Amino acid sequence: MTGHELGGRLRARDLSAAPEVLNLVESRTETNRAQTAELLAAVAPAALGGEAPAQIVGVTGPPGVGKSSLLSQLVSVWRARDRSVAVLAVDPSSRRSGGSLLGDRARIERDPADVSVFIRSTAAGDRLGGLAPATRAAAAALACAFDVVVIETVGVGQSETEVADVADAVAVVVQPGSGDVLQFLKSGIMEIPDVLVVTKSDLGQVATRALSDLRSALGALGATQTPVLAVSSVAPPSGIEELVGALDAHQSRLDVAQRRTRSRRAHALADFAAEHGDRGMRALGGRREADRWLRSLATDRPADVAALIEALERRAGVSP
Repeated sequence: MTGHELGGRLRARDLSAAPEVLNLVESRTETNRAQTAELLAAVAPAALGGEAPAQIVGVTGPPGVGKSSLLSQLVSVWRARDRSVAVLAVDPSSRRSGGSLLGDRARIERDPADVSVFIRSTAAGDRLGGLAPATRAAAAALACAFDVVVIETVGVGQSETEVADVADAVAVVVQPGSGDVLQFLKSGIMEIPDVLVVTKSDLGQVATRALSDLRSALGALGATQTPVLAVSSVAPPSGIEELVGALDAHQSRLDVAQRRTRSRRAHALADFAAEHGDRGMRALGGRREADRWLRSLATDRPADVAALIEALERRAGVSP
């Protein structure tokens, strides 16, 4: 099936197309890369008549903080509200096979008979803590068909902030008593969250202290409007409805077109760098200059990722 045909299925909200979409975007053969470009063009704003309808949520935080348990509860609440959900769980990559290691489909609870939930582990590739080009492409494509698309990231390193380039909202997850607040302040990750989440609120006083510390840290950064919520994934779960409400409130205030235009520029730069490496980026004058040039492009409608990549290649004088 061609990328254009897959795009048509997604525009028709055919959720069963999701596995084929992931298989396509994760392939790096010349033929499939061309088909991926077709797919992204088929689900671009020009083809849809506007931005894709999904809410794209990034969930990030240190390993072992409970992101998968939290996602199990979030998926349950979203489904109770009759929202279809796709989860892209970014795992560390196997050096031998290049595939993902942890197999998040086994860690996130779901009803296997529910066709409105799609969960797929995707490899981070050689991007420590970052996002592989395939993850960006998958999120952009699935946002055309699903109501909610979640990107759960591996939670390692400052490059974790890349999820902010893709998601409409970023929820940073920490656990009480871990010292993560100071670590985030040092790494700069506190600059990106739209919602901060303290897990394991059932621990009581130590969780209350973590909430206070986070609010103080945000106050020091002048980010007093960022919601800080406590949740527990232990039965009976608590705080999950409030978290969904905070994400929905953020989405209602967001200039989605502006944020996703920025996302498509970041996606194009990531794909260009993956294909042409440091030499290609130097030909553009570096990443910052390339981004500045992309922002300067005046168009009467948002360009799709493939068109942006072609523009970068022409400017750099390199072959696709």
